[in-house]
Amino acid sequence: YAINLFGIVFAKGQLNAVDRNHEYIHTLQQREMLFIGFYVWYLVEWIIGLCRYRNSHKAYRQISFEREAYAHQHDLGYRKYRKHFSWFRII
Repeated sequence: YAINLFGIVFAKGQLNAVDRNHEYIHTLQQREMLFIGFYVWYLVEWIIGLCRYRNSHKAYRQISFEREAYAHQHDLGYRKYRKHFSWFRII
């Protein structure tokens, strides 16, 4: 119900703190990948996952960017100690 495009979050209503944190993690990831690189990598991982799992939701949940964001969305202080390219360790 929310999407982060180039660091701007569009949502169907108010986001709670956890959802805002999840989207902010994506903003950090996008900056690291200079935005366009993020979307290219995201799409490639999703296509590979779709071929592997034959399930679009499972493919989405297996994207390294999403795995990092979901793993740390409840840690509201994560962005303060997060290391650059943390998502890359999840691949």
